[in-house]
Amino acid sequence: MIGLLQRVSSAGVTVAGRPVGEIGPGLLVLVGIEQGDAEAQADRLLERLLGYRVFPDADGRMNRSLAETGGGLLLVSQFTLAADTDKGTRPSFSSAAAPDRARVLFDYLVARARAHHAPVATGEYGAHMMVSLVNDGPVTFRLRVRPTGD
Repeated sequence: MIGLLQRVSSAGVTVAGRPVGEIGPGLLVLVGIEQGDAEAQADRLLERLLGYRVFPDADGRMNRSLAETGGGLLLVSQFTLAADTDKGTRPSFSSAAAPDRARVLFDYLVARARAHHAPVATGEYGAHMMVSLVNDGPVTFRLRVRPTGD
């Protein structure tokens, strides 16, 4: 499971011109679900997202986590993160989880996030979304939790 996290001062998602999710300061996380991912990978990714120290302390160093700051968490499903881009000029999505399985795991991740943190917002799974953000820093990290055995 892949999480591309961006520290933001604000972020939002619209679908067909209507807002579906937005946050103020916090993390926008684009989530890619790969074949072999399960609830264990979602749990570990969430643990890392909530505990990853990307927010500044009083000295301006990245020593504070989302859990500490109480910022917003905007989770957006993005299957293209699981693309294989090693060859050619067209991505292969053979390593991405099947859409039905990915939806179950994304919904699980969202439910677990809401049980452990607030506020949590989302995009709309499977929709053509317009994502806007003001990246704070810019600060962007790619976190990956590999399926067991990889």
